[in-house]
Amino acid sequence: MTVMLTDERIYELLKEPKWVKNPKAREVPDAKHLRRDYKVSSETGEEFTVFTRQHQEMLDDFSAGLIWHPTTGDSVILMRCNGSSHRHTNHLEGSEFAAGNCHVHMATERYIDSGRSPEHFAQVTVSYSTLEGALHHLCKEGNIDGLDTSPELPDMFRQ
Repeated sequence: MTVMLTDERIYELLKEPKWVKNPKAREVPDAKHLRRDYKVSSETGEEFTVFTRQHQEMLDDFSAGLIWHPTTGDSVILMRCNGSSHRHTNHLEGSEFAAGNCHVHMATERYIDSGRSPEHFAQVTVSYSTLEGALHHLCKEGNIDGLDTSPELPDMFRQ
């Protein structure tokens, strides 16, 4: 990766207002998943993609993410909201959590400097449990407008 990103710059990219240019993007097959890509722009002229991916057989295997496309031609996933289908390990911290936990990946300067995937660091969340909820969470946290999303109702039986 040739783009140098600090935690401050990552935060700025996430918080700057963005809008979806193609809110009626079509879902397309991608191996065993269905994928949808939205083109997104910011007020400062930055270009992004919001993507959703849903496994066609496993409902808890999904992802909604925000990719930044800097002018260098590289692409960086800034944030990714994953389902609960798999366990995750934060290698630099030496921590992990089991399958059954939805989690949010965030790009960090620390993981970039270590040569790992920028968005490898993740934290467990109870903010969503479906792809639709993950997309809403992504749009809220990424300051993205132009998609009709709504938060999930709390699951009264989930602990």
